[in-house]
Amino acid sequence: MTPHADPAAPAAPSAPGSAAAPAEIVVSLEGITKRFGTTTALDSASLDVRRGEVVVLLGLSGSGKSTLLRHVDGLERPTSGTVHVLGREVTALSGRALRELRSEVGFIFQQFELVPSLTVLENVLTGSLAAVRGPRLGLWSYGRPARAEALARLERVGLLERAYQRADTLSGGQQQRVAIARALMQRPQVLLADEPVASLDPESSDQVMALIREIAVDEGLTVICSLHQVDLALSWADRIVGLRHGAVVLDTATEGLSKAQVMEIYGRVATSTGELEAIELELAGAASATGTGSAAGAAASGDAVR
Repeated sequence: MTPHADPAAPAAPSAPGSAAAPAEIVVSLEGITKRFGTTTALDSASLDVRRGEVVVLLGLSGSGKSTLLRHVDGLERPTSGTVHVLGREVTALSGRALRELRSEVGFIFQQFELVPSLTVLENVLTGSLAAVRGPRLGLWSYGRPARAEALARLERVGLLERAYQRADTLSGGQQQRVAIARALMQRPQVLLADEPVASLDPESSDQVMALIREIAVDEGLTVICSLHQVDLALSWADRIVGLRHGAVVLDTATEGLSKAQVMEIYGRVATSTGELEAIELELAGAASATGTGSAAGAAASGDAVR
Protein backbone atom coordinates (compact mmCIF):
# COMPACT_ATOMS: atom_id res chain seq x y z
CA MET A 1 0.00 0.00 0.00
CA THR A 2 1.10 3.55 -0.68
CA PRO A 3 1.74 5.72 2.39
CA HIS A 4 -1.03 8.28 2.72
CA ALA A 5 -0.76 10.23 5.92
CA ASP A 6 -3.41 12.55 7.27
CA PRO A 7 -5.78 12.60 4.25
CA ALA A 8 -8.24 14.79 6.12
CA ALA A 9 -5.96 17.65 7.07
CA PRO A 10 -7.76 20.65 8.56
CA ALA A 11 -9.22 23.33 6.34
CA ALA A 12 -9.00 27.07 6.87
CA PRO A 13 -8.34 27.91 10.52
CA SER A 14 -11.26 28.73 12.78
CA ALA A 15 -11.39 31.49 15.33
CA PRO A 16 -9.49 30.75 18.54
CA GLY A 17 -11.51 28.60 20.88
CA SER A 18 -14.08 27.64 18.27
CA ALA A 19 -15.11 24.04 17.69
CA ALA A 20 -16.32 24.33 14.12
CA ALA A 21 -16.72 21.08 12.22
CA PRO A 22 -14.20 20.43 9.43
CA ALA A 23 -15.22 21.82 6.06
CA GLU A 24 -16.83 19.41 3.62
CA ILE A 25 -14.71 17.34 1.27
CA VAL A 26 -15.16 18.73 -2.26
CA VAL A 27 -12.54 16.65 -4.10
CA SER A 28 -11.97 12.97 -3.38
CA LEU A 29 -9.79 10.54 -5.31
CA GLU A 30 -10.01 6.93 -4.18
CA GLY A 31 -7.44 4.39 -5.31
CA ILE A 32 -6.79 6.02 -8.67
CA THR A 33 -4.59 4.04 -11.02
CA LYS A 34 -3.91 5.34 -14.52
CA ARG A 35 -1.92 3.43 -17.11
CA PHE A 36 -0.82 4.63 -20.53
CA GLY A 37 0.18 1.40 -22.23
CA THR A 38 2.87 -0.13 -20.05
CA THR A 39 3.49 3.11 -18.14
CA THR A 40 1.77 3.61 -14.78
CA ALA A 41 1.16 7.35 -14.35
CA LEU A 42 -0.85 7.04 -11.12
CA ASP A 43 -0.56 4.12 -8.73
CA SER A 44 -3.49 3.69 -6.31
CA ALA A 45 -3.44 7.42 -5.49
CA SER A 46 -5.94 8.66 -2.92
CA LEU A 47 -6.55 12.23 -1.82
CA ASP A 48 -9.28 14.22 -0.06
CA VAL A 49 -9.40 18.01 -0.28
CA ARG A 50 -11.76 20.12 1.81
CA ARG A 51 -13.54 23.31 0.85
CA GLY A 52 -11.27 26.34 1.13
CA GLU A 53 -7.99 24.41 1.28
CA VAL A 54 -4.93 25.33 -0.76
CA VAL A 55 -3.12 22.07 -1.50
CA VAL A 56 0.19 21.87 -3.37
CA LEU A 57 1.34 18.74 -5.18
CA LEU A 58 5.12 18.29 -5.11
CA GLY A 59 7.18 15.81 -7.07
CA LEU A 60 9.60 15.22 -9.89
CA SER A 61 8.57 15.59 -13.53
CA GLY A 62 6.65 12.44 -14.40
CA SER A 63 5.58 11.78 -10.81
CA GLY A 64 1.88 12.04 -11.70
CA LYS A 65 1.03 15.60 -10.64
CA SER A 66 -0.47 16.73 -13.95
CA THR A 67 -2.25 13.43 -14.48
CA LEU A 68 -3.87 13.71 -11.06
CA LEU A 69 -5.13 17.22 -11.84
CA ARG A 70 -6.54 16.08 -15.19
CA HIS A 71 -8.55 13.40 -13.39
CA VAL A 72 -10.14 16.01 -11.13
CA ASP A 73 -11.34 17.93 -14.20
CA GLY A 74 -12.47 14.81 -16.04
CA LEU A 75 -9.86 15.27 -18.77
CA GLU A 76 -8.57 11.77 -18.01
CA ARG A 77 -10.44 8.61 -17.05
CA PRO A 78 -8.79 6.31 -14.51
CA THR A 79 -7.88 2.74 -15.31
CA SER A 80 -9.32 1.95 -11.88
CA GLY A 81 -10.60 3.91 -8.90
CA THR A 82 -13.13 6.72 -8.52
CA VAL A 83 -13.06 10.52 -8.53
CA HIS A 84 -15.71 12.64 -6.79
CA VAL A 85 -15.83 16.42 -7.24
CA LEU A 86 -18.49 18.65 -5.68
CA GLY A 87 -20.58 15.62 -4.80
CA ARG A 88 -20.51 14.10 -8.29
CA GLU A 89 -18.69 11.01 -9.48
CA VAL A 90 -16.58 12.36 -12.33
CA THR A 91 -15.86 8.89 -13.67
CA ALA A 92 -19.59 8.39 -14.31
CA LEU A 93 -20.19 11.70 -16.11
CA SER A 94 -20.22 12.43 -19.81
CA GLY A 95 -21.68 14.94 -22.24
CA ARG A 96 -23.63 17.81 -20.73
CA ALA A 97 -23.22 16.60 -17.14
CA LEU A 98 -19.43 16.58 -17.50
CA ARG A 99 -19.44 20.02 -19.14
CA GLU A 100 -21.53 21.38 -16.27
CA LEU A 101 -19.05 20.04 -13.73
CA ARG A 102 -16.11 21.52 -15.65
CA SER A 103 -17.82 24.91 -15.58
CA GLU A 104 -17.38 24.81 -11.79
CA VAL A 105 -13.72 23.79 -11.97
CA GLY A 106 -11.27 26.43 -13.20
CA PHE A 107 -7.95 25.34 -14.71
CA ILE A 108 -4.76 27.41 -14.92
CA PHE A 109 -2.11 25.96 -17.23
CA GLN A 110 1.65 26.30 -17.31
CA GLN A 111 1.70 27.71 -20.84
CA PHE A 112 -1.04 30.33 -20.22
CA GLU A 113 -3.11 29.12 -23.25
CA LEU A 114 -4.06 32.68 -24.26
CA VAL A 115 -5.04 33.69 -27.80
CA PRO A 116 -2.17 36.04 -28.74
CA SER A 117 -4.11 38.09 -31.29
CA LEU A 118 -7.00 38.84 -28.93
CA THR A 119 -6.99 41.63 -26.40
CA VAL A 120 -6.49 40.90 -22.73
CA LEU A 121 -10.20 41.58 -22.11
CA GLU A 122 -11.29 39.24 -24.89
CA ASN A 123 -9.11 36.47 -23.49
CA VAL A 124 -10.67 36.91 -20.05
CA LEU A 125 -14.16 36.86 -21.55
CA THR A 126 -13.52 33.43 -23.06
CA GLY A 127 -13.64 32.11 -19.52
CA SER A 128 -17.39 32.72 -19.51
CA LEU A 129 -18.02 30.46 -22.52
CA ALA A 130 -18.83 27.48 -20.31
CA ALA A 131 -21.87 29.35 -19.00
CA VAL A 132 -23.27 30.71 -22.29
CA ARG A 133 -24.85 29.26 -25.40
CA GLY A 134 -24.24 30.08 -29.04
CA PRO A 135 -21.20 31.55 -30.81
CA ARG A 136 -19.29 34.57 -29.60
CA LEU A 137 -17.91 36.58 -32.52
CA GLY A 138 -16.26 39.50 -30.78
CA LEU A 139 -15.87 41.63 -27.69
CA TRP A 140 -19.31 43.22 -27.87
CA SER A 141 -21.19 39.96 -28.38
CA TYR A 142 -20.61 38.95 -24.75
CA GLY A 143 -22.99 41.53 -23.32
CA ARG A 144 -22.46 44.37 -20.88
CA PRO A 145 -22.69 42.31 -17.64
CA ALA A 146 -20.00 39.87 -18.84
CA ARG A 147 -17.72 42.70 -19.95
CA ALA A 148 -18.17 44.46 -16.61
CA GLU A 149 -17.33 41.26 -14.73
CA ALA A 150 -14.26 40.66 -16.91
CA LEU A 151 -13.01 44.18 -16.23
CA ALA A 152 -13.56 43.61 -12.51
CA ARG A 153 -11.55 40.38 -12.71
CA LEU A 154 -8.74 42.23 -14.47
CA GLU A 155 -8.77 44.86 -11.76
CA ARG A 156 -8.59 42.06 -9.20
CA VAL A 157 -5.39 40.71 -10.76
CA GLY A 158 -3.90 44.18 -11.26
CA LEU A 159 -4.21 44.42 -15.04
CA LEU A 160 -7.18 46.70 -15.65
CA GLU A 161 -5.02 49.22 -17.50
CA ARG A 162 -3.95 46.48 -19.94
CA ALA A 163 -7.50 45.42 -20.88
CA TYR A 164 -7.35 46.56 -24.51
CA GLN A 165 -3.78 45.48 -25.26
CA ARG A 166 -3.07 42.37 -27.28
CA ALA A 167 -2.22 39.44 -25.05
CA ASP A 168 1.11 38.86 -26.77
CA THR A 169 2.40 42.27 -25.63
CA LEU A 170 2.42 41.20 -21.97
CA SER A 171 5.20 39.67 -19.90
CA GLY A 172 4.98 36.06 -18.78
CA GLY A 173 3.84 37.00 -15.29
CA GLN A 174 1.17 39.31 -16.70
CA GLN A 175 -0.07 36.63 -19.08
CA GLN A 176 -0.45 34.19 -16.21
CA ARG A 177 -2.48 36.77 -14.29
CA VAL A 178 -4.74 37.08 -17.35
CA ALA A 179 -5.13 33.29 -17.26
CA ILE A 180 -6.13 33.51 -13.59
CA ALA A 181 -8.73 36.19 -14.38
CA ARG A 182 -10.06 34.02 -17.22
CA ALA A 183 -10.44 31.03 -14.89
CA LEU A 184 -12.29 33.20 -12.37
CA MET A 185 -14.84 34.16 -15.04
CA GLN A 186 -16.23 30.65 -14.63
CA ARG A 187 -17.01 31.50 -10.98
CA PRO A 188 -15.44 28.17 -10.04
CA GLN A 189 -15.69 26.42 -6.71
CA VAL A 190 -12.47 24.49 -7.37
CA LEU A 191 -9.36 25.97 -8.99
CA LEU A 192 -6.68 23.71 -10.46
CA ALA A 193 -3.24 25.04 -11.39
CA ASP A 194 -0.72 22.89 -13.26
CA GLU A 195 2.80 24.27 -12.71
CA PRO A 196 1.46 27.83 -13.05
CA VAL A 197 4.84 29.48 -12.41
CA ALA A 198 7.23 27.03 -14.07
CA SER A 199 8.16 29.48 -16.84
CA LEU A 200 8.34 32.59 -14.64
CA ASP A 201 11.23 34.27 -12.85
CA PRO A 202 11.37 33.95 -9.03
CA GLU A 203 9.82 37.35 -8.33
CA SER A 204 6.92 36.82 -10.75
CA SER A 205 6.46 33.28 -9.42
CA ASP A 206 6.03 34.53 -5.87
CA GLN A 207 3.62 37.26 -7.02
CA VAL A 208 1.45 34.80 -8.94
CA MET A 209 1.31 32.31 -6.06
CA ALA A 210 0.50 35.11 -3.62
CA LEU A 211 -2.35 36.18 -5.91
CA ILE A 212 -3.74 32.65 -6.16
CA ARG A 213 -3.61 32.29 -2.37
CA GLU A 214 -5.23 35.68 -1.80
CA ILE A 215 -8.07 34.99 -4.23
CA ALA A 216 -8.63 31.54 -2.72
CA VAL A 217 -9.02 33.04 0.75
CA ASP A 218 -11.18 35.96 -0.38
CA GLU A 219 -13.53 33.88 -2.53
CA GLY A 220 -13.52 30.64 -0.56
CA LEU A 221 -12.03 28.61 -3.41
CA THR A 222 -10.54 25.16 -3.09
CA VAL A 223 -7.15 25.15 -4.83
CA ILE A 224 -5.03 22.20 -5.96
CA CYS A 225 -1.75 23.35 -7.48
CA SER A 226 1.23 21.38 -8.77
CA LEU A 227 4.67 22.88 -8.21
CA HIS A 228 8.30 21.85 -8.16
CA GLN A 229 9.51 24.78 -6.02
CA VAL A 230 9.57 23.69 -2.39
CA ASP A 231 9.90 27.25 -1.07
CA LEU A 232 6.73 28.40 -2.85
CA ALA A 233 4.82 25.41 -1.52
CA LEU A 234 5.93 26.26 2.01
CA SER A 235 4.94 29.90 1.64
CA TRP A 236 1.48 29.56 0.14
CA ALA A 237 -0.01 26.09 0.80
CA ASP A 238 -2.09 24.73 3.68
CA ARG A 239 -1.08 21.16 2.81
CA ILE A 240 1.66 19.52 0.80
CA VAL A 241 1.03 16.26 -1.01
CA GLY A 242 4.09 14.46 -2.37
CA LEU A 243 3.95 12.15 -5.37
CA ARG A 244 6.63 9.72 -6.48
CA HIS A 245 6.27 7.26 -9.35
CA GLY A 246 2.54 7.98 -9.42
CA ALA A 247 1.97 7.16 -5.75
CA VAL A 248 1.10 9.51 -2.89
CA VAL A 249 4.06 9.20 -0.52
CA LEU A 250 3.34 12.21 1.68
CA ASP A 251 0.30 14.20 2.81
CA THR A 252 1.02 16.69 5.58
CA ALA A 253 0.19 20.13 6.88
CA THR A 254 2.73 22.63 5.55
CA GLU A 255 4.19 23.65 8.89
CA GLY A 256 5.21 20.09 9.67
CA LEU A 257 7.24 19.42 6.52
CA SER A 258 10.73 18.08 7.25
CA LYS A 259 13.86 17.61 5.16
CA ALA A 260 13.47 13.86 5.46
CA GLN A 261 9.97 14.07 4.01
CA VAL A 262 11.16 16.20 1.10
CA MET A 263 13.82 13.61 0.36
CA GLU A 264 11.12 10.92 0.42
CA ILE A 265 9.24 12.85 -2.27
CA TYR A 266 12.31 13.27 -4.45
CA GLY A 267 13.74 9.84 -3.70
CA ARG A 268 16.79 8.91 -5.76
CA VAL A 269 17.46 12.57 -6.62
CA ALA A 270 19.34 12.62 -3.33
CA THR A 271 22.05 10.54 -4.97
CA SER A 272 22.68 13.24 -7.59
CA THR A 273 24.96 15.92 -6.14
CA GLY A 274 23.74 18.76 -8.35
CA GLU A 275 20.04 18.07 -7.84
CA LEU A 276 20.52 17.47 -4.11
CA GLU A 277 22.25 20.84 -3.82
CA ALA A 278 19.32 22.48 -5.62
CA ILE A 279 16.84 20.95 -3.17
CA GLU A 280 18.98 21.96 -0.20
CA LEU A 281 19.09 25.54 -1.51
CA GLU A 282 15.30 25.61 -1.71
CA LEU A 283 15.03 24.28 1.82
CA ALA A 284 17.53 26.83 3.09
CA GLY A 285 15.74 29.64 1.29
CA ALA A 286 12.41 28.58 2.72
CA ALA A 287 13.85 28.31 6.22
CA SER A 288 15.26 31.84 6.08
CA ALA A 289 12.28 33.48 4.37
CA THR A 290 10.27 35.90 6.46
CA GLY A 291 7.24 38.05 5.86
CA THR A 292 5.91 35.95 2.97
CA GLY A 293 2.44 35.50 4.42
CA SER A 294 2.76 31.74 4.74
CA ALA A 295 -0.48 30.00 5.50
CA ALA A 296 1.31 27.65 7.81
CA GLY A 297 3.56 30.06 9.68
CA ALA A 298 6.86 29.10 11.25
CA ALA A 299 7.61 25.56 12.31
CA ALA A 300 8.17 24.85 15.93
CA SER A 301 11.68 23.39 15.96
CA GLY A 302 13.88 20.44 15.07
CA ASP A 303 14.11 19.14 11.52
CA ALA A 304 11.14 21.10 10.20
CA VAL A 305 11.84 23.18 7.15
CA ARG A 306 10.04 26.25 8.39
